[in-house]
Amino acid sequence: MSNFKKTDIKPIALYLPQYHQIKENDEWWGEGFTEWTNVKKASPVFENHYQPHVPLNRNYYDLTDVNVMADQANLAKQYGIYGFCFYHYWFNGKLLLETPIHQWLDAQEIDFPFCLSWANENWTRRWDGKEKDILIEQNYSDEDDLAHIHYLIPFFKDSRYIKIDNKPVFLVYRPEIHPNIKEATIIWREEAKKAGFEDLYLIRMENFKCESDPMSSGFDAGMEFAPDVTMQGKKIHKKNMVKYLLHKSLHVSGIKQNGVYENGVYDYVEMMENMTQREIPDYPYYRCACPSWDNSPRRDQHARIFINSTPDKFGLWVKRLSKYTAEHFETNKQFLFINAWNEWGEGCHLEPDEELGYQNLEALRDNILNFKKYEIKY
Repeated sequence: MSNFKKTDIKPIALYLPQYHQIKENDEWWGEGFTEWTNVKKASPVFENHYQPHVPLNRNYYDLTDVNVMADQANLAKQYGIYGFCFYHYWFNGKLLLETPIHQWLDAQEIDFPFCLSWANENWTRRWDGKEKDILIEQNYSDEDDLAHIHYLIPFFKDSRYIKIDNKPVFLVYRPEIHPNIKEATIIWREEAKKAGFEDLYLIRMENFKCESDPMSSGFDAGMEFAPDVTMQGKKIHKKNMVKYLLHKSLHVSGIKQNGVYENGVYDYVEMMENMTQREIPDYPYYRCACPSWDNSPRRDQHARIFINSTPDKFGLWVKRLSKYTAEHFETNKQFLFINAWNEWGEGCHLEPDEELGYQNLEALRDNILNFKKYEIKY
């Protein structure tokens, strides 16, 4: 008699909150700056390059309007998304872009699960190619880790917050740059237990090379990040690219004085296949897919642009990772991460645009639903 394991794939979409004006961005990037600033000024950097990405009905929303977030939650729910993972910005008690998650916490009528990911990098002028020009810096300490968890606990206590066995799920974007991350996780877990939780469920995001397993630094699992720079494949050398740019007077800053085009163009399908077939580490490892990627709106130089992405190919990727997720995790842990709900400045969004409409959302929904029709034999 065969044994079967039920599936309950829970897609969680990463969510960028930088769609409202803050005084720090006004100071650093100019009055009125939001993520839409970069998105709107984008233009093609080679022939048939899809830019700019224009939101459907030119919906350049402002996240200080909580009704926008309620509409987003309703749309996501319609297409089978389980929850949002909001990026959260904490710099030694200094918060940035916090308004959307604060108003979400207050808006109990928004019936949609969520969790948080601490985006713990320094903020620099990387978009201008000035990586070492630090705008706001992270300084780590036990005292700050304690203050941080105290700030987070009200979010964890929200009934909508994503939990596993009464353990709030919390992600960290770059744990490897925290010099005392193991000690931080101990502090966080102790305070969570004092607040009435069984523990925390900590996930290490692995956008950069990690030398050891996540458990050695106090985490419960790792999570791949799509697109993974180590899996992007070979550059595509597009013919006549420089000639086209100069002819159209487009983004000539992307060309060196010697005429070499500096941005990297890659094949989405090759990257997808590399990531799907990668060697899986020997620890709980959550998977991630992206519908597309193109951060040229943010970078005049050294952008990463993936061509040949389609909703059908994205749907195939989702289907493959759904199978993996069902085979490797119990139903209460079957999370599949999607990058992203709204990374418009990186050409990476499930939200509908003028070019594709709702096709990426449909591809996600259809492949998750089709997969749920089956039980996994084990």
